[in-house]
This record gives sequence, C-alpha cells and structure tokens, in this order.
Amino acid sequence: MNITTAIDGTSARITLRGDVDFDTLPPLRSAADALPAHVTDLLWDLHHTPFMDVAGLHLLFDHTPVDGPARRTTVTGLRQQPLRLLLLAADLHPATFDVSRLRPETPPAAFQQAAPERP
Repeated sequence: MNITTAIDGTSARITLRGDVDFDTLPPLRSAADALPAHVTDLLWDLHHTPFMDVAGLHLLFDHTPVDGPARRTTVTGLRQQPLRLLLLAADLHPATFDVSRLRPETPPAAFQQAAPERP
C-alpha cells in the first residue's frame, strides 16, 4: 500500500495504491488523522484501488477525527468492485451507508439503469 497526501488550503486529497482491507485500514486512518485541523474537506482518491472489503465501509463512513473538526468526506475514482460494494451496502442499509454524501462519480455504464422505453 502506498499512501500520498496533498493539502491545498482547507482541502486534502489522500491517494492510495492498493487494496483497502483490515490490514491497510490503520495506516489509512492514520493518514486522515495526521491532517491539520484546518482541513475541512477530505477527498479519497481510489483510482488505483481495485479491491475494497468491508474495511472500506468503515473508512468512509465510521471515521471521525480524534481531535479537530468533522470533515466532509468524498471519493473519486471508484473502480468496479469498490463501487459495487458501496452500492450493495447502500441498498441493504441506506440510512447507514448514504453514498450520496460521498458524491461518487457517475457509475460505470454497467451500473446505470437503462431508461424505460416508451411505446
């Protein structure tokens, strides 16, 4: 796992290369906890994350900073398997896993529902 953090004003982007699982969850949380208190927006860049298990749900939905303000968390670069996991979690428990707050990018065509045909 390779983790890169970039800060621009009150926004931070954490980019990771590798899978998100319970072995990689602690260093990812540490990267988020290490952000300065003035950072209010956190973007997880998952372009290079082909696999995410339930640990990814904990990372995106359960984590609050140890000290400092709550941060608005968003994601970018969701690949097929992580996106499928998020959509499944949202389908099973929509109140717990509100993916709309993550503002994911437009899902791939395989996940978009086709518009009903009109006669």
